[in-house]
Amino acid sequence: MTTITRAPASPPKAPTPLDLDTRLALTEASMNVRLDEAAVAFEVNTAHVPATPPVEITVPHLPQATIPRPYRTPIAALLHRARLRIEADGWCRDNLYDDRGAICPVRAIRLEAGSRSEADGACVLLLEAIQRDFRSAETIPSWNAVQRGPQPVLAAFDRATQLAHARNQ
Repeated sequence: MTTITRAPASPPKAPTPLDLDTRLALTEASMNVRLDEAAVAFEVNTAHVPATPPVEITVPHLPQATIPRPYRTPIAALLHRARLRIEADGWCRDNLYDDRGAICPVRAIRLEAGSRSEADGACVLLLEAIQRDFRSAETIPSWNAVQRGPQPVLAAFDRATQLAHARNQ
């Protein structure tokens, strides 16, 4: 009887790791395929949707064309818009707002702010501008409550806006 012996099988070679450029090229090719598939799916899924013109959003208290935009920095522009809001809606001393629709400085800032952090930054600058002239002012509401009219409030907004603009905020 003849026995055939085979050589022991060599262990499989471990694949050589791909270098970074090769992995990036493979990932890019995969992403391109997925993006192409998504674009086709989007076209198919939206083919029946009629095209509608974009909706224009306007500020309710002033026509869009009349809103001056003299400041490019976010906090300065926010303080400027809040000042305009107080001029348009009216100034309120003891509450956030009253039954006539008048508002306090903090509410004006919050209504015009795009985010809470932006509103907080504007309030900090407004309080700093107030405290430069009224060192005893502890908060914006406490200072606002002792004012006899809107002019000091609007002037404080002007000073805070200039301060924000000078600081490029």
